[in-house]
Amino acid sequence: MIGMKRTTEKNLMIFSGRAHPDLAEQVADILGTDLVPTSAYEFANSEIYVRYEESVRGCDAFVIQSHTAPINEWIMEHLIMVDALKRASAKRITVVMPFYGYARQDKKHRGREPISARLIADLFKTAGANRLICVDLHADQIQGYFDGPVDHLMALPILTEYVLDKYGREQLAVVSPDAGRIKVAERWSAKLGGVPLAFIHKTRRTDRPNETVANRVVGDVAGRICVLTDDMIDTGGTIVKAAEALMNDGAAGVVIAATHAILSDPAVDRLKNSPAMEVIVTDTLPIAPECEFDKLTVLSIAPLVARAIREVFEDGSVTSMFDGHA
Repeated sequence: MIGMKRTTEKNLMIFSGRAHPDLAEQVADILGTDLVPTSAYEFANSEIYVRYEESVRGCDAFVIQSHTAPINEWIMEHLIMVDALKRASAKRITVVMPFYGYARQDKKHRGREPISARLIADLFKTAGANRLICVDLHADQIQGYFDGPVDHLMALPILTEYVLDKYGREQLAVVSPDAGRIKVAERWSAKLGGVPLAFIHKTRRTDRPNETVANRVVGDVAGRICVLTDDMIDTGGTIVKAAEALMNDGAAGVVIAATHAILSDPAVDRLKNSPAMEVIVTDTLPIAPECEFDKLTVLSIAPLVARAIREVFEDGSVTSMFDGHA
């Protein structure tokens, strides 16, 4: 009778979609591994096909894909990649989405609207995901939409370290672009050593996307370099209006800091021509060469994502990465 040998050694495998391969390569490099060779292409009618070129049976799989434009295409590819892993007997599948598509549709503002952020979570669960890793979700409650563990990473330490090194803390104030994000601004203030806080009071149009109609500074910003923080910059309208309001209120300067650089048209033109001294973002989303400009600074998110993957793989603590503020 031949005895069966059971291996208990865990096998880490990193997979990348085609939306942002540079980030996935950086993450794999930090972890000392290679991306799993993958065939992915479209059929004539634009259906997506994915196949892994080596066995994934029993592996601890981490599938990295940033939901960038064309967003529906890359979300679909991400889902198909997860399904392929499930059907090929991967032991555990962790979906790594540095930017969570549809995160802004996290609640109903009016009747007959969807809650698309919940739908995305359900789709990944159905596809076979056991766990999600995300960076700076637009709304904390999205963590509860997924039926399983969600590791919510924060770019705050990366951004604040850069701001402190470059601008010091003496003259700084932290400004939230609206009252709803004041909690995030409070975290920024604490991380920068308790600098003053302010926020922009604004009215958003519910019938028109990406549009605000009023800006008023609440708090004293006179003579200070204002760090205007947000989770994302899409068309840039809100953040640029806020920067203008701060300068009109006597700010010495404005630095814009955001995690996700979506940069839909006409964001680049708006930011270039804005009164901001610098626009600091991370590379959770790919930034096309035509979207780069002199005032733009891009910080790498790869070390943060790689560390989270290592903690999950080794059954460590992701929360410990943020001093308990995860």
